[in-house]
Amino acid sequence: MPEPDVGVYVHVPFCERICPYCDFAVIRARPLSPDSESAYLETLCTELHARVGAFEGRQLSSVYLGGGTPSLLQARSVERILDEIRGAFPGDPEEITIEVNPSSLETERLPDFRAAGIDRVSLGAQSFDDTTLRRLGRGHRASEVRRSFEACRAAGFANVSLDLIVAAPGQTLAEVEADLLAALACAPEHLSVYELTLEPGTPFGKAAARGRLERPGEEEAVAMLECVEARVCAAGYERYEISSYARPGYRAVHNRRYWQRLPVLGLGMGAVSSDPPSARHRFGLRRSNPREMAPYREGVSAGNEGSAHVEVLGAREARAEAVFLALRTREGLDVERFEGEFGAPPRHFFALELDRLTTDGLLEEAPDALRLTPRGRMLSDSVFASFL
Repeated sequence: MPEPDVGVYVHVPFCERICPYCDFAVIRARPLSPDSESAYLETLCTELHARVGAFEGRQLSSVYLGGGTPSLLQARSVERILDEIRGAFPGDPEEITIEVNPSSLETERLPDFRAAGIDRVSLGAQSFDDTTLRRLGRGHRASEVRRSFEACRAAGFANVSLDLIVAAPGQTLAEVEADLLAALACAPEHLSVYELTLEPGTPFGKAAARGRLERPGEEEAVAMLECVEARVCAAGYERYEISSYARPGYRAVHNRRYWQRLPVLGLGMGAVSSDPPSARHRFGLRRSNPREMAPYREGVSAGNEGSAHVEVLGAREARAEAVFLALRTREGLDVERFEGEFGAPPRHFFALELDRLTTDGLLEEAPDALRLTPRGRMLSDSVFASFL
C-alpha cells in the first residue's frame, strides 16, 4: 500500500465582489482590512492545530488555497499559512496551488506568492470576451486575463491553469470557440472548463426561476462542450476528468484526491474535510465548517467541537460516492479496488443501474473498470444520480 498522505484545502472567503452565479461561502470585503486578514489567519492556524490529530502520521501531498479570493491575502499571510501546514505534517508537497483573479492588485503579488512557496496558479479567466464577462458579473476584462497570465510566467510559474465557463447567459458557440482559441494561445499547462450551473438562491438561480435569464438551450450547450473537447484535445491536452484538461504531467494533484476519495483536511469558513477511515468509522467522516464567519470563529475558539456538521459515512453512501466520483475521470472506476473496499464488485450492488446505463449507451462496463461513454460524459449528472 502507498504511504498514507493528506491534502490540505484552505478556504479564504473574502471577495471584492460576489459573482451572481456563486454559491460558495464568501464575504464581500472591499478592501480586505489588515485586521480582518490577521484575525482570519489566526483562526486558520488555531483550527489547523486542533484538527491535525485526525490525520496523524500522514505525509503532506498537496495544498490548495481556494475561495473566495485567496490572492487578496498578503504574501506574508500565505507564507505563514504554508509554514504552519508544513510544521504540522512531514513531507514535501507535490503541488501548492493558489486561485487568482485577473486584477492589478493580485497580479502585483504573484512574485511574492512564488517566493512564499506557491508553485501552481489557477487563474479565473472565465472568458476572453468582455461582453460575456460583463454578463457573468465578473470585475475584470479580457485584456487583464492576458496580462495576468503573462505576469504568472514572469513571476516564474511553470504550472498555470485557466478556468473557463461555457453556456453563459447570451453566449454563442462562436464565442466559445473564440474563447478556446484565446486560451490555447496562452499555452497553459491545464484548463478547467465548466458549464455554468444555476444554484438555487443565487441571483442567477432566482432570475432563471422567474424566466429572466437568457441561456443557451440544451442542444447548444452540448455543442459547446463537444467543441471544447475537440479543440482542446486537438491542441495536445488530455481530458482526464469531465471538466479538466491537462498537458502530459500536469494533472491537478490536489483535485485528484476528491475523485479518489483520499483524505483532505479542509480549513476555513465553509471548508469541508474528508477524514480518513478509522476503526470506529470504517468509511471515514465528512466535516463541514459553518458558512458564516461568526459561528466558524466561535467554533474554532471553543475547540471546533459542535460547530462543524459531521456526517458519518455508511457503506451505502461510500459505495455510491466511490462510483460516481471515479466515473468523473478518464480511467473510471477500478473494479478491483472497489471490491477490495466493499467486499464485492460494483455489479453486486448496482446491477439494475449498470444494465440500464449500458443499454442506454451512457456507460461502458469492462472486467477491470467502469467508464462513461462520450454520451455519458455529456449526461453525467443523470448518470451519477442513478447511484444515489
